[in-house]
Amino acid sequence: MEYDGIVRVLGIDLGEKRVGLAMSDHSRTLATPLKTLQVGGDVVAIVDALRREIAELSGQEDGLALIVIGWPRHLDGTEHARAAWTRSVAKRLADAVDLPVLFQDERLTSHEADERLAVRERNWRRRKQKLDAAAAAIMLQDFLDARKNSEAEP
Repeated sequence: MEYDGIVRVLGIDLGEKRVGLAMSDHSRTLATPLKTLQVGGDVVAIVDALRREIAELSGQEDGLALIVIGWPRHLDGTEHARAAWTRSVAKRLADAVDLPVLFQDERLTSHEADERLAVRERNWRRRKQKLDAAAAAIMLQDFLDARKNSEAEP
């Protein structure tokens, strides 16, 4: 997953109002919340906001190698109704940036993020501001862990 020395991975938790972003470290071991973008429900506006963020991140010395987008599924594993919308955003984003775009199951990531944030932050409004980026980090961490585990298997 390294392209010319570029090793970082961007995780995206898509939403119609907010989009959470998380970034891996250089070793692709640890995912960290990056920021939450306030967006409208329009796919074009969301893709444009993401394209600007990705251009800024790609312009940094260590850049980006890959984008991972949370894939909405029900608890039983079936696709959520939002999967078609997510696929549409991902397709437009892949066309707008020159990076591979993959999907990662995002079941319960927002719930887990809220539980983790609640330990340090009791105020729901302040937690909500950090929730999407934290959910993106959990989803990205799941992706990184799965990749490390599959590379370690014989």
